[in-house]
Amino acid sequence: MNEAIERVADAVRSGGVVAYPTEGLWGLGCDPRNEAAVQRILRLKGRRLEQGLIVIAASGTQLVPFIQPLSPQMAERIRPSWPGPVTWIVPADEDCPAWLTGGRNTLAVRVSAHAPARRLCFAAETAIVSTSANRHGEPPATNADQVREMFGDDIDAILDAPLGDAPGASEIRDGATGAVLRSAATP
Repeated sequence: MNEAIERVADAVRSGGVVAYPTEGLWGLGCDPRNEAAVQRILRLKGRRLEQGLIVIAASGTQLVPFIQPLSPQMAERIRPSWPGPVTWIVPADEDCPAWLTGGRNTLAVRVSAHAPARRLCFAAETAIVSTSANRHGEPPATNADQVREMFGDDIDAILDAPLGDAPGASEIRDGATGAVLRSAATP
């Protein structure tokens, strides 16, 4: 598994688009600072830039370049859910690129609890983009074979590891209010 993670992490570091399992579905990812790689993901999915993307990390430290420091109240609200399958909408750093935020002043972020995704972030030495592995409007992939069938050679590397046991897409919450914006069972 370590060799596979290193191979996929190398693809991330070199500007590639990768697929990997998360807590509840397969994701497409890349280095969030690489605009060309993010644009490739958006084209593959048929997704509009204005929708924004999720950035996952192995630790809160990996999110620092992308978000503003959290207020004590927001940190208190978020801390119990991380690492875990909860994505939070938080204030984006003023230098966070629009290709991640969709042009908003917020960013969707998560510290993953899923071991393969965490190890990929550690090995790549960066947080990574995390968007469901599917074409817009189609069901997300639930295994590596489905990713290969959907995207073929358009993916630079696939981390063939087990999917987590979450019911689907991560829950999304508003960091300022704690309100649930998307429940975990809604792909």
